[in-house]
Amino acid sequence: MRGFDGDEDGEHFPEMRPDLRAYTIWDTIRSTIEDPTLTLYLVMDEAHRGMGNPSAAAQNEKSTLVKRLINGEKGVPGIPVVLGISATVERFNKAMDGAKGRITLPNVEVDRTRVQDSGLLKDTIILDIPDEVGQFDTVLVRRATDKLRESTIEWATYLQQQENGGAVLPLMVLQVPNTPNHNEIGRALDTIFQRWPDLREDSVAHVFGEHTDQTFGKYAVPHISPERVQDSIWVRVLIAKDAISTGWDCPRAEVMVSFRRAVDRTHITQLLGRMVRTPLARRIPGNDRLNSVDCLLPFFDEKTVTDVVDALMLGGSDMPPFGRVLINPKAMTPNPAASDAVWNKFVSLPSQTRPQRGAKPPIRLTALAHELVCDELLFDAGKKAHAAMHKMLDEFLAAHVEEFAAKRKAVLTVEGRTIVADMVNEDTDSQSFQTDADATVVNDAYRRTARIVSPDIARTYTEVRAKRKLEADDDFEGALIEAREDIAALGLMENLQVHFDAEATKLSAGWLTEHRNRIKKLPDDRQEIYRQISALSREPQDVDLARPISWMEATSVREADGKEDKCQCTSTTCCATSKVFTPAGMSPSESAVLKAETAREGFKFWYRNPARPSQDSLGIAYEEGDETKIIRPDFLFFAELRDGSVVADIVDPHGFHLSDALPKLQGSFATSKAIRKPTDVSRPLRKLEACYECWT
Repeated sequence: MRGFDGDEDGEHFPEMRPDLRAYTIWDTIRSTIEDPTLTLYLVMDEAHRGMGNPSAAAQNEKSTLVKRLINGEKGVPGIPVVLGISATVERFNKAMDGAKGRITLPNVEVDRTRVQDSGLLKDTIILDIPDEVGQFDTVLVRRATDKLRESTIEWATYLQQQENGGAVLPLMVLQVPNTPNHNEIGRALDTIFQRWPDLREDSVAHVFGEHTDQTFGKYAVPHISPERVQDSIWVRVLIAKDAISTGWDCPRAEVMVSFRRAVDRTHITQLLGRMVRTPLARRIPGNDRLNSVDCLLPFFDEKTVTDVVDALMLGGSDMPPFGRVLINPKAMTPNPAASDAVWNKFVSLPSQTRPQRGAKPPIRLTALAHELVCDELLFDAGKKAHAAMHKMLDEFLAAHVEEFAAKRKAVLTVEGRTIVADMVNEDTDSQSFQTDADATVVNDAYRRTARIVSPDIARTYTEVRAKRKLEADDDFEGALIEAREDIAALGLMENLQVHFDAEATKLSAGWLTEHRNRIKKLPDDRQEIYRQISALSREPQDVDLARPISWMEATSVREADGKEDKCQCTSTTCCATSKVFTPAGMSPSESAVLKAETAREGFKFWYRNPARPSQDSLGIAYEEGDETKIIRPDFLFFAELRDGSVVADIVDPHGFHLSDALPKLQGSFATSKAIRKPTDVSRPLRKLEACYECWT
């Protein structure tokens, strides 16, 4: 079947003729739909695309390719089942409401916090604006070029350290008005190449709707289709209007300079929403520079840019909300005075993950076994996992012989009742009956067991039991059928899932602990896989903290009364820092805690714990009602005891009047006890113990 593309507004779409073939794509679609043994699905990624222009006249005049597939075309019925995937589904919902003969099911919404936790989206959007009134486009273009060059160097350094052989070449987007001045764009390109002479002049492309080469000053710039930009690594500077603000994404686009005016803030936020995908589909541990996207706005003032911040953080009909947006932040690096003992204490702290209710321990175990084999940490891990679970099932059956015999009999027989109605005497009589089950009934029971123990373990355990039966019978096919009946009966036994999940969890936890140190020596991408496997649990799991490399801190925060709280910086160093840095936007209680704790005997360094779910953020699980949540305490304080050892204290300023105060205190208390030795003396811990005992 030939592929085909349709554009967003429906102006151009192919008739989908297969050239010299006898049948068109419409014939293939119709015959597939009409086949009673098949079900055809239409899955639309970016489901707002192809839904037509918003005006009624345009909708009546023509139909887009996507809508023709949904509603049908010239005798060809619409595709029976349509699935739409999008962060902005309003247009899709509206189009489906107008579709005839459709039953619309409720939307399945993905928890945005879980998407952010996954690392698929960048953690931070950085907005750079002038601090004073004037013409600063050239200045910010130079700054953007510096950011692009620095990002290129950081990615090259990081990937070289990881030894994975990959490459990420960051991209700069120059966003221009719909009626751009080509000479101004040419001057911007002059600035870029003067600032970075090593950048090739043929590394520029545009995505204008004209689809032809454009001349900007002395530069002849070719056109490129938006969907080709990500893989066309020769493109390092992309010139765009607003055509790519919807339905386009380019994970390596990390810097944007917008020449649009303040009135165009919607177009800016839409395009930024297309640039937040992480290049490696994962968060880079401890490196805010590589987890950020930069936007420089030469023609915006601070008052107007707050509208952009609100749009990004609150979201809207055209874009989902985003978490962390910083205005003119400052890059921070670790304090060089912090000793290895401090950092060793930091990375040893047991951060925790949010539990996943739908997690299945057998799936987690088999996934872990596969990765251990791939990294040559445990040979034949898959066989060992299956052997351990087979042994557990054998012991379970040996302890429940009578129950198993009864369940096996139940699987092989079907019981029912026959009701006879006497129409003359107006009476009814019922009689019970019993008959042998057929293969369909047995297979259904087998699949139920496979959902409990996993299909792979169900298959291998069936083979093991079949081989055992062959000792008395050479009929392997018959032995396999009997073994399959055994597995079918197994799923009907009480508490099987409880015992099986507990054993799978125990084995997974044991392997993760046994190979922890070797896993920590693997490249980041491999460590992230084990981190995800560890988090695939119904209970909070301990995960390692990553040592921070660099991060971004706000230089000022606008308070509710209109005043600005400035960052008190006398050094560019932070993280496990001494008293040289006070972040902007601290609450009075946070400032009071910082002042009190830094004055204590033995104090050495403190760490402002990130509120976002990054690898360098300490997370503590706590229970509130029937839900497990994660608190990320504001501060970690590092102190040196009299014997020279380093200890850490967790402090999170929190009002006792708040409803979640006690659950958070309980979670923090449990973690504090886990990271401190009984011989350690610390005022914060003793104070926490006293407070906890008083509350409980």
